[in-house]
Amino acid sequence: MHSAVFLIEFGAIILGLGLLGRLAGRFRFSPIPLYLLAGLAFGTGGLLPMGASEEFVAIGAEIGVILLLLMLGLEYTATDLVSNLKTQYPAGLVDFTLNAVPGALAALLMGWGPVAAVVLAGVTWISSSGVIAKVMGDLGRLGNRETPVILSVLVLEDLAMAVYLPIITALLAGVGLAAGSLTLAIALGVAGAVLFVAVRYGRVISRFVSSDDPEKLLLVVLGLTLLVAGIAQQLQVSAAVGAFLVGIALSGEVAEGTHTLLSPLRDLFAAVFFVFFGLHTDPASIPPVLLPALALALVTTVTKIATGYWAARRAGIGVKGRWRAGGTLVARGEFSIVIAGLAVSAGIEPALGPLATAYVLILVVIGPLTARYTEPLAAWFIGRRAGSTPLLAAVPSPAKSRESVPGTAPDQDPAGRP
Repeated sequence: MHSAVFLIEFGAIILGLGLLGRLAGRFRFSPIPLYLLAGLAFGTGGLLPMGASEEFVAIGAEIGVILLLLMLGLEYTATDLVSNLKTQYPAGLVDFTLNAVPGALAALLMGWGPVAAVVLAGVTWISSSGVIAKVMGDLGRLGNRETPVILSVLVLEDLAMAVYLPIITALLAGVGLAAGSLTLAIALGVAGAVLFVAVRYGRVISRFVSSDDPEKLLLVVLGLTLLVAGIAQQLQVSAAVGAFLVGIALSGEVAEGTHTLLSPLRDLFAAVFFVFFGLHTDPASIPPVLLPALALALVTTVTKIATGYWAARRAGIGVKGRWRAGGTLVARGEFSIVIAGLAVSAGIEPALGPLATAYVLILVVIGPLTARYTEPLAAWFIGRRAGSTPLLAAVPSPAKSRESVPGTAPDQDPAGRP
């Protein structure tokens, strides 16, 4: 009976996702907000809670994040990654300053204390790599000139989690300095080792994985990715970082073949991830903290856009690309929920969990909208101030979002400057 209920529930979820995806596609809109609202409607405290498929959906959600980051990593080589990290580390400092500080100040203003301030700083700081990877794919922007800048900021954030998570875990547990330092040293060592192997031995890994048989290639790549992600997470490093580094380690024909084979699986499990997020949110917990969550979301939307704009400008990207970079970075998601969950489990502040959930829900819904419309709205506003650009002329069609005119860089401005 349990098996039958599971099949009915999970089948209904997949069918519903397909229909919502069709609806979003018809209106040329990212399906992520619809997936989240569907999870909210049928999760804890929703219209029709689902229980039999909960454990499987949770595992599917983890796989979804891993596949999203793997596919993002396949777009770039290890050399590209190292070069971007070397040149973009100041953007990471700006990102931390502009986005972590508002969360910390908000916690202190609400009287939650220093530990809760450190927790809420992490919640507002880290963008959602999973949501952003999905949005960039939906909008066809993976080949844009600003994408490496966005990627660099995300990777810096994910690598920073290798330092932040052990620190916050030690603070919440109240462990001594020695134990906390050991955990931090292990996390940093593992992240560094995985990055070194990916950069130094990427070609060897590609040869090992390579196969003319699509079935064998799929099994080896998927197994390797899940194995590395699991080991990384077990050693207090983000599973997303592990999956991303596996992606950049693969190159050439292996990367192309893997992208083709795994794209359908990525889309399936990524959709499950967004539904899972909504399923575990009780709608009744949101109204009491909605106003502070909205205020915090508004402030950090502006600061994230400013972060992306500054980073893209520093990299020499054109004005349109700067606005797109800023708008794309707005969404928060999996890391923010993980951080808040640690605090809730430790009993630090009862209101912190609902506030973080409401905050992430707001930004994970707004994020795809800012990614799509920040650039055209900025163009309209600037044009209106100049008295020359009507609104409809400023909004490009999705098919032209990459601005890939033959012989012209994607983000050249009208004067031809990058």
